[in-house]
Amino acid sequence: MKPDKPNDLKTVEIEVNDQKVKMLEGPASGLEIKQAAVDQGVSIQTNFVLQLHLPNGSSKVIGDDDKIELSEHLAFTAIAADDNS
Repeated sequence: MKPDKPNDLKTVEIEVNDQKVKMLEGPASGLEIKQAAVDQGVSIQTNFVLQLHLPNGSSKVIGDDDKIELSEHLAFTAIAADDNS
């Protein structure tokens, strides 16, 4: 069932590089996540590599076209592609 009004859309709060980013709940691509972070003042660029932090302590690279189902408290790290740290 689709919301009747844009106000019915739920936002979730995720983290990119330890900074809070608000996005609409539901699927979002890696590029959309990075663009939202940039728009909300996170010091990254959209060509950075995005990684999702997993519950087991590891991480998974999220490509620009990969879709992630957004929910509260997801945490991502975005680093420059040439950063070897």
